[in-house]
Amino acid sequence: MEKMACTISRGLRAPIIMQGDNISNIVVDTVLKASEIEGFNINDNDIVGITESVIARAQGNFATIDAIAKDIKSKFGEDTIGVIFPIISRNRFAMLLKGIAKGTGKVILMLSYPSDEVGNQLVDIDIFSEKNLNPMSDVLTEKVWREYFGYGKHPFTGVDYIEYYKTIIVEQGTECEIIFSNNPVTILDYTKNVLCCDIHTRTRTKKILKSNGGEKVLGLDDILTSSVDSSGFNETYGLLGSNKATENSVKLFPRDCQPIVESIQAKLKEKTGKTVEVMIYGDGAFKDPVCKIWELADPVVSPAYTSGLEGTPNEIKLKYIADNYFAHLRGDELQKAISEYIINKKPDLIGSMETQGTTPRRVTDLIGSLCDLTSGSGDKGTPIVYIQGYFDNYVK
Repeated sequence: MEKMACTISRGLRAPIIMQGDNISNIVVDTVLKASEIEGFNINDNDIVGITESVIARAQGNFATIDAIAKDIKSKFGEDTIGVIFPIISRNRFAMLLKGIAKGTGKVILMLSYPSDEVGNQLVDIDIFSEKNLNPMSDVLTEKVWREYFGYGKHPFTGVDYIEYYKTIIVEQGTECEIIFSNNPVTILDYTKNVLCCDIHTRTRTKKILKSNGGEKVLGLDDILTSSVDSSGFNETYGLLGSNKATENSVKLFPRDCQPIVESIQAKLKEKTGKTVEVMIYGDGAFKDPVCKIWELADPVVSPAYTSGLEGTPNEIKLKYIADNYFAHLRGDELQKAISEYIINKKPDLIGSMETQGTTPRRVTDLIGSLCDLTSGSGDKGTPIVYIQGYFDNYVK
């Protein structure tokens, strides 16, 4: 029978994973059990995705607010710290801010506007546009911000993040001043000691500050790069990619991930004889059209993956080929012509008109988005995603 289904993504239910669990064995056992119960075969080129959260949980990669505070103090001393460009998030940044504030005497909190780096809006863009402000040059104090925009709350969370972040800082006994600017150099008028909290633009931000007189300039990726009082850590990403765990701790981005994906691949090969690709995924790289949030708050979509997931797709646009090369054909003749075209396509189509409209993104970023949407972030209980047919095309 002709194959009708191509890509299939399944969220697999797994046990609640706790510190010390053997994550490789759990993933392999879950895949095998799901295959048996749900009645699907395990094939070469199938993909297993595991959310970074359960990897970090199994590793016990957690850190307390006190550990963050101690590392901040060791790296900045008693100096006032400019904390710039954080994302607006209770889950992602609030606990980090609590630790940062606890480790210093004064925080100058500089927020980007009208939204943060990943699209969380401090103020509705239409309301902002009415005020004739120039976000590239205008610097606003908290008082001026309130005069312009009042005490608005986020439409989805119901939180006034300006007041929320200010309260977090003050509750630690730390002095707080809030300003609004999109120019990193602005903070140097207040302090030469800066903690850059942006994610994907952090390298550029740090470079600009250092070249303009910044003295102690660090990023979230420079905090907790080693253990503090037996805390978790991440030598590559520091606090980036962390999430709130409890009211006094955060779960960090997992570390030492490459051996995990290779172990899972090897065990599945041993048990099934098939070469299954494996990746660890975090946030997907997509933008929500309603709330305008670009989902990627992790430093990368995938911190580790097996070699078969390297690279970008090499695909042609079917409708372009059909409309421009084979418009005179129909039915079986059209199908045969397009199939032959796909079979004989060049191994590298970059720059070809046939690729226009395809997505020139890394395979891991595309699959990570698929995994993130499949598993969700709530109570589905499916931290493992099994994908089949992803690399199939019209010919297969």
